[in-house]
Amino acid sequence: MSAAQAMNHGAEAEARTDDATDQFLTFVLAGEHYGVDILRVQEIRGWSQVTHIPNTPDYIHGVLNLRGTIVPIVDLRMRFGIERVANSRTTVIIVLRLMQGDQDRIIGLVVDAVSDVCNVGSAERKPAPDFGASAQTEFISGMAEIDDRMVILLDVDRLFHSDELAVVDTAAGSRRPG
Repeated sequence: MSAAQAMNHGAEAEARTDDATDQFLTFVLAGEHYGVDILRVQEIRGWSQVTHIPNTPDYIHGVLNLRGTIVPIVDLRMRFGIERVANSRTTVIIVLRLMQGDQDRIIGLVVDAVSDVCNVGSAERKPAPDFGASAQTEFISGMAEIDDRMVILLDVDRLFHSDELAVVDTAAGSRRPG
């Protein structure tokens, strides 16, 4: 990289910081659009059969062996209380890295389809709605309107409570230190 390219690259990085723009991988679940921080996405995999683990909650689909790592696979429809449907050719597994305290976990989310990667500036991001105690929404970091559709932005670190993560860890067969 030349000095001019390095300076240009630095200026681009600074401009992105000034705009406070984040990138989100968007996906569809039961006709609604969701987004997760692209920096937490490790990979997107087409649907593949998982190994079912007995005595786990309905939302834990099973586990997959990804290059030697046993990864719990969570059906996001079931986790959100949405009716389960048959997998289609667009069903994918989004492999994410979650961080809770000193724990770093890899988890796969089954979603209906991946949409695209979107830039969301701070001006476009709206706070999560407050439904009071009647709804669990602590995992929603905000909302954004992108291309005339409302996208629910998820905080992947708050997607599961610590007791749920313990079940996920058990399903994966181990705990990983951060």
